[in-house]
Amino acid sequence: MTHAYIYDAVRTPRGKARADGGLAQMKPQELVAGLVDGLQARGRDARNVQALVLGCVDQVGDQGANIALVSKLHAGVADDAYAFTLNNYCVSGLTAIGHAATQVAVGSLDRALAGGVEMMSRVPFLGDNASYYTDASLPRRTRFIPVVLAADRLAEAEGVSREQLDAVALVSQRRAGAAEANPALTASRLPLGGLSLDECARPQSTAQSLAAMAPSFAALATQYADALDGPIDHRHTIGHAPPICDGAGLVLIGGAPKAADNPRARILGYAESGGDPHASLLAGFTAMAKVLERTGLTLADMDRIEFMEAFAVTIAKFLRDYPVDPDKVNVAGGHIARGHPMGASGAILVSTLLDVLDASDGRLGLVVCSGAAGVGAAMVIERLG
Repeated sequence: MTHAYIYDAVRTPRGKARADGGLAQMKPQELVAGLVDGLQARGRDARNVQALVLGCVDQVGDQGANIALVSKLHAGVADDAYAFTLNNYCVSGLTAIGHAATQVAVGSLDRALAGGVEMMSRVPFLGDNASYYTDASLPRRTRFIPVVLAADRLAEAEGVSREQLDAVALVSQRRAGAAEANPALTASRLPLGGLSLDECARPQSTAQSLAAMAPSFAALATQYADALDGPIDHRHTIGHAPPICDGAGLVLIGGAPKAADNPRARILGYAESGGDPHASLLAGFTAMAKVLERTGLTLADMDRIEFMEAFAVTIAKFLRDYPVDPDKVNVAGGHIARGHPMGASGAILVSTLLDVLDASDGRLGLVVCSGAAGVGAAMVIERLG
């Protein structure tokens, strides 16, 4: 087997998921096409690939009809490239990259585009209206509950305090604000549709403003009371939640470099994991453990880590319970500040990781993602050059 290489990785800015959001007037295929154009402008032959794989969670309406195929046609990707869309909840974008990398590693593909897109201004959360979301015939342990309720339940079970949640949220906002003054940290974020910033960020947040917010999700719990094991001590506020938003990320993956076509990184390892659906946000930790074991590396070996802020409890638990230097984690701000376009997030984190590695002249990086109902994924990359 050969190695899979990341030749480039780009992302859109993240726009607010509302009618006047910075990307809301665009269609999801236009976001993807904009990234393909951007890769071309960066000297990458992004249209001459054999596959386009996209993660997208709510595949209905504007995101229906196989949005990867629609995006392929809209972007002018080679006719003989196959295209398909996958849904692995909030892990989807990283799963798409993992799929493409595996196909490259076994020699089935030479070049592929992979990533994700989600336009939550056009297709709302749970927009596919799946029966799973409300199916009371399932055993209670396997019933769907929204991730924010899983986050509140996890905070209670793990003893993560409100003060700890506030602290990590404040760091995310402050770092996101500071990163805008360092172009190296946003070098792979391509302006699109007139938007150049992640417009959900609230760098003006303070410890006092976060502490003043009331828990936000008790009313939602009443809708899912039958699926929950009794009442929850609700701790997460809007300030601890990654804003819903629009966005896309795209990675150009290929085999061994040829001539002067230099890759940015090599993929050293990738792992997917399922998990206890009753404690859904722990699967990312399991995937992280798997990929570190497979690569023979440790958290101490990592120069930079992008750990999905799937609500404040996950990043708070990671920093509290694992031997990791917090100054290496989410150094440009995380999802709490920048937003979470569900199917795109994993790909956005890969692009961000490459930028923060470049900015620090680091070599090894880790991406960790978690999602609803016990899904997780993690990837280790080695920066080249």
